[in-house]
Amino acid sequence: MTKVKSTWGPFGAIICFGLIALAITTLSRIGLGIWQADRVAAVDGWPHLLLQGLRVDFATLCWLWGIAALGTTIFGGDHLVGRGWKSVLRVWLTLGLWLMIFLELSTPSFIDEYGLRPNRLYIEYLIYPKEVLSMLWTSRKGEIFLGLIVSTLSLWSGWRLSGRLLKEVVYPRWVWRPAIALLVIVVTLLGARSSLGHRPLNPSMVAFADDPLVNSLVVNSSYSLVFAIDQMSAEANASKVYGKLEKSQIIDNIRKDSGRPLSAFTSDSLPSVTYNQASYQGKPKNLVIILQESLGARFTGYLGGLPLTPNIDALAKEGWAFNRLYATGTRSVRGIEAVTTGFTPTPARSVVKLGKSQTDFFTVADLLKMNGYETQFIYGGESHFDNMRSFFLGNGFSDIVDQNDYKDPAFVGSWGVSDEDLLKRANSEFEQFHKEGKPFFSLVFSSSNHEPFEFPDGRIELYDQPKQTRNNTAKYADYAVGEFFKLAKQSSYWNDTLFVVVADHESRVGGASLVPVEQFRIPAIILGDGIEPKLDQRVASQIDLAPTLLSLMGVSGSYPMLGRDLTKMDDNWPGRALMQYDKNMAYLRGDDVVILQPEREPAGYGYDFASNTLTHKSQSDEMKQTALSWALWGSMAYQQQLYQTPQQNTALSKSSSEGVIR
Repeated sequence: MTKVKSTWGPFGAIICFGLIALAITTLSRIGLGIWQADRVAAVDGWPHLLLQGLRVDFATLCWLWGIAALGTTIFGGDHLVGRGWKSVLRVWLTLGLWLMIFLELSTPSFIDEYGLRPNRLYIEYLIYPKEVLSMLWTSRKGEIFLGLIVSTLSLWSGWRLSGRLLKEVVYPRWVWRPAIALLVIVVTLLGARSSLGHRPLNPSMVAFADDPLVNSLVVNSSYSLVFAIDQMSAEANASKVYGKLEKSQIIDNIRKDSGRPLSAFTSDSLPSVTYNQASYQGKPKNLVIILQESLGARFTGYLGGLPLTPNIDALAKEGWAFNRLYATGTRSVRGIEAVTTGFTPTPARSVVKLGKSQTDFFTVADLLKMNGYETQFIYGGESHFDNMRSFFLGNGFSDIVDQNDYKDPAFVGSWGVSDEDLLKRANSEFEQFHKEGKPFFSLVFSSSNHEPFEFPDGRIELYDQPKQTRNNTAKYADYAVGEFFKLAKQSSYWNDTLFVVVADHESRVGGASLVPVEQFRIPAIILGDGIEPKLDQRVASQIDLAPTLLSLMGVSGSYPMLGRDLTKMDDNWPGRALMQYDKNMAYLRGDDVVILQPEREPAGYGYDFASNTLTHKSQSDEMKQTALSWALWGSMAYQQQLYQTPQQNTALSKSSSEGVIR
């Protein structure tokens, strides 16, 4: 039998693989849409989802295999280079199809956890394979096995299919190749750009609803991930995301909105620096920040959540508790950034992970170290995670206690020792500091309340079954806090120490709003000798905690933080909060909201605290410009290294340290 040779075999192979990929992404989009049918129907999203989805998919295929088609035109032939190119093309087609299948397969789990298609978090977690694989193995074995099976089948099938399609081919004659190459270039460029306008296709161009999940379903996961990676390369500059303002406008607006008199800003080189007089005028106190992993309002009894936190609820009645305090982001490093540096959120990664902030970046630890304090970070896991160790040691923290420093811990899970081990060690560290007469600041960061939800047996009455659930782990985290305060109240350091218990972020953030405001609400309680019990109803942000704590400690000084000292704000102040949710940022002032989105005009809303809903509402140009200024300030301050500890604090350290050494 005579073998039939295909003149268009290589291009036929690319087209065949493209059609298979197109079918997979379309079926995946339909499946995800059915899974989230209520939210898709609420915005009448099916026509847009399917039609614009095909547009994005075609653009993705042009990016993925357009160059392969051009290479086939140039290098293809029955010669040594041509045979080598055929092997390259075969690998290219197989791996490209595998990648698209794998990412679509992993999308439901990612949406379940983060409320959106795979984005830069997908990449960031790959840096920590030990923690992530341990977490996945414990809680998502089914997904792992399914992923391995499908990945193996897709690689095997893709390799077999590409081999069959490329087995017997004849390439176009050389006289036709320039025209074919030109056609391939035109189709690839037009398809990849998918627009004749100034800007090429991007996620905001096909976004159509106020629901960020539905908007993310329009794109495919390969496009979503690659776009996120591309954004990471230029992420430090918020003006490329939200729009531009003059530097002088940004500075004027954030100074005004900080609540400080404009005369207090006296530095041109560090434009956010002011001198701040502490409200408390007694002997300066120690400071302990207990940062609770993933403990949002939904798990906190005193905030109207589930009855999982009896110990924290009791502490709320003993101290200064906040009812409407909001996290700045959805990751632990964002919470660390806010409570230890007072830095405002940006569309970039947290400064904990960025290069220019690894030294000479303001932290509360740096200021307190200048004032004679011992500064310490205590963690139950490995402190290199999320670059915490490097950032802390470079910016004022003198000592780090992590997983390797615990002897005979009661329990060790995927993320390190248990919260009770962590807090028992913290208590012993504080006792030792006090015994040695050293004032101290300690950031204590819990980790038990994290998937795969591991904690020791016999500590709590389980809220639900099976044992390893988010609710049970939240209850265990509360148990550990309660046990710590039993020790602390009987300790030698209690009367000399100010404590704050605050969450880093909510466990899962998602919903049908551009920024789901209610899911940024977190518990925060300030405790200590002389702190009067009250429930603060004002809107507040994590960035307000550090200035307030310094004021309550009795530590005055110059610093660049723009958060408000809440001891000096009257109860009529409506409050404000900043929330970064993926690429969107919300500015909440009282019950007015402005939401910034990439390459779109600021959108105005009103927020109903009773129903936790956003409704469209016109907002003033002043408020929109203030929101934009906050978003741009962080990027500008980071890029131009404007957020540093003023050197005049060194002059304070000698006189201040005499007052705090015990």
